[in-house]
Amino acid sequence: MSLLLPVLAFVFASLIVAALGIRFATARGTVIDRRLAEVTGSDEREKREPRFVVVKEAVRKFGTKVPVSPSEMGKVRLRLVQAGYRGAEAIPIFYGTRMAIAIGAFVLFATPLLVRPNVAVGLGGSLLGYIVPGMALARMAKKRQHKMQLALADALDLMVVSVEAGLGLDQAIMRVADELSFAYPDLSDELKLVNIELRAGKARTEALRNLADRTGLEDIASLTTMLIQTDKFGTSVAQSLRVHSDTLRTKRRQRAEEAAAKTGVKMVFPLVFCIFPAIWVVTIGPAAIKFVQVLFPLADNIKRH
Repeated sequence: MSLLLPVLAFVFASLIVAALGIRFATARGTVIDRRLAEVTGSDEREKREPRFVVVKEAVRKFGTKVPVSPSEMGKVRLRLVQAGYRGAEAIPIFYGTRMAIAIGAFVLFATPLLVRPNVAVGLGGSLLGYIVPGMALARMAKKRQHKMQLALADALDLMVVSVEAGLGLDQAIMRVADELSFAYPDLSDELKLVNIELRAGKARTEALRNLADRTGLEDIASLTTMLIQTDKFGTSVAQSLRVHSDTLRTKRRQRAEEAAAKTGVKMVFPLVFCIFPAIWVVTIGPAAIKFVQVLFPLADNIKRH
């Protein structure tokens, strides 16, 4: 333990020195990076939040040093894309954040900074700090998928109207993406990416399959499969979209009915462990106190006689 404290102090001091060095270092972006910053508006956000940018850059550089297997990196990349983080720096930032939280938890619990030092507790906190970012990322991806699932029915209705008005499928997707940009920005961004891929020269089949992979939703996967088959066999796009929209709304109603049916079962545990004990204390508590006050002295008197 006496040797561990100097090592941890050295690591902590090294991290502080590295952060200060990155803070005062002058980094120049390339022409492409500056152009992308102008288009996305990230340059203005960086000017408004310089400290956040410094911390982000430090975490990113730290994450590039973390050894990761290619299979795990592919899974994390897919989860980040499903959560809405498509930038190239998303993976190193995620791994840097995970390792920083794990090391920070170990330093807090294994050194006398806040509590009594305990290496076992520090290792447990480090393991928990390593797992929590993955759980938070999965939660964010699920939340984003839920938002897109709620928006899909309205998007299909707009697409049906656009196709029936005479627009092609590509123009209809573009129109729907523009109309949904305010109410459902997540689904709008995904549809805009489909338009960008089509303009870049990708086949429509590949662009639609990429949409299904990025979202990870079964409903969008079935929609893309239907559009691919419609394009392949030359059937009516408007009729296919209308039928699929009706099917999707039926599924949505069935999911709502299923969730309502599960409510009674889910309420059992809060009732048993939270509400019923309070009710028993309120109803039986006064009677139990009176019972003790009356019968215990009576039992003592009987024993004395």
